[in-house]
Amino acid sequence: MPTFKSSDKILVVGGTGFMGSHLVRRCLRDTPLVFSLSLHGRVEQFVGDPKPNVVQADLTSKNQLQSLFSEWVFDYVFNLGGYIDHTQYFRGGRHILESHFTGLLNLLDCLDLQQLKGFVQIGSSDEYGGLPAPQQESMRERPISPYSTAKTAATHFILTLAGTEGFPGVVLRPFLVYGPGQDRKRLLPQIITACLKDEAFKTSEGKQLRDFCYIEDVAEAMVRAALFPEAKGHIINIGSGRPVSIKEVVEIVVRMSGGGIPLWGTVPYRPGENMALYPDIQAAQTLLQWSPTTSFEEGLGRTIEYCRSILG
Repeated sequence: MPTFKSSDKILVVGGTGFMGSHLVRRCLRDTPLVFSLSLHGRVEQFVGDPKPNVVQADLTSKNQLQSLFSEWVFDYVFNLGGYIDHTQYFRGGRHILESHFTGLLNLLDCLDLQQLKGFVQIGSSDEYGGLPAPQQESMRERPISPYSTAKTAATHFILTLAGTEGFPGVVLRPFLVYGPGQDRKRLLPQIITACLKDEAFKTSEGKQLRDFCYIEDVAEAMVRAALFPEAKGHIINIGSGRPVSIKEVVEIVVRMSGGGIPLWGTVPYRPGENMALYPDIQAAQTLLQWSPTTSFEEGLGRTIEYCRSILG
């Protein structure tokens, strides 16, 4: 398993979010020099020792970043900044473009590139839009919102820098990531919570095919993307490689949690929803020597137990 050196300084932008906090904990296993940068820094969420250095900054404020980076030099940077938000442009979506793409530009302008060994940009499966499955990295993106447009723009910019200026950047495109600590508003936590409470809950007919990948496997893929020179300048899908229908997911959660009554077909499919969104992961297997090691049932069991402990 690849590891960072104990002297490596690592920056995780968005390090207090779901994916970012798991990545921070993974990096702390190798080096104590881990910094978490986010809009709302909360060191208390990192239980036990060691803890990262937690700082607050707004990526859209270049002045804030310049002040912070005047003191720090990093070997590796992971950019998980910004929030998942599907607001349309004419309904207030401009800020999404600014937080994701302008934030990336500000971050790159403030980093000491002479010291930088690896930069991992976290993209999104939403960049593929309605393209047919399995989605491959060579496909031309088809973004459908300011969020996916900003992610696509960031992808192309990182690849441009890697191809023309020797920038050590790589883009990962995670599909559906799940696990303990995920926002309760996300799909799986909502279903699990309803089932643990033995409540009836609304759901679609569940014919959508999706790919769920456990958070610890995703964190390991991110570390490998930073450390493996072969990954630089590439887009790499991250997923389990196993498509599963939403109906099957709901049925598994009901069985494993021992409760819940799904009201099938009471939620309509979203307009233009891609009914088959799951990746080809050959590039991850080749470039990162990575495949997920946690089965869906195993990861789901851990997630259900975490949700159970939160509900009390």
